[in-house]
Amino acid sequence: MNLAPNSAFRSDSAASLLRAEILDGTSAPGALLAESAVAKRLGVSRVPVREALFALEREGLVEFSPTGRAFVKALTPQDFEELYVLRLALEPLASRLAAPALKADFSKFEKNLAATRRARSVQEVTRLDLEFHQLILEASGNARLLKLWRSLRGELELWLGRLHRSHQLQTKETLKETVDAHQSIVEAFRSQAPAVCERLMREHILGWREWLPLSS
Repeated sequence: MNLAPNSAFRSDSAASLLRAEILDGTSAPGALLAESAVAKRLGVSRVPVREALFALEREGLVEFSPTGRAFVKALTPQDFEELYVLRLALEPLASRLAAPALKADFSKFEKNLAATRRARSVQEVTRLDLEFHQLILEASGNARLLKLWRSLRGELELWLGRLHRSHQLQTKETLKETVDAHQSIVEAFRSQAPAVCERLMREHILGWREWLPLSS
């Protein structure tokens, strides 16, 4: 009798559903994720829900109160500052390191940009935005740099998704601005020196801060 794979599948499924609801804003910041209520809604026992919540906590999407209750993580201005500083430290460096390798093959970036242009939701733009940046980290050839960035991925997607939704309400230009900025970065990788690519990425990350007032 082998129950472990089924249990793991249910946990993964529950985590995927809850993750999607958190990232698209269906589950609001600070919302209670009661095990019993979630289990009933998803049609599973409480065990896979508990395991899913622990997994989402590790991703930075869920936090537990001292009494053990789970809530959708509500990122604070301090959280933003910490994520911003780390992103500013990691991504310009990764761009400089990646520049020589990226001059040979842009197929993954072109595929990402094409998918972003076709995106039908702000959530999809956010996912593809972070995928674009992860491609640069992967091309850097620095495994530890990539590992650090991946450790931030959950919280980055949570924050950037909220920022994108707010920006979209204000300007209706989230997709266009994202594509234009990423196209400029790709063109820099095609023709510019690594130091220029590093500077451009730094400016891109600095521009992220300019959207912050729109999220309040």
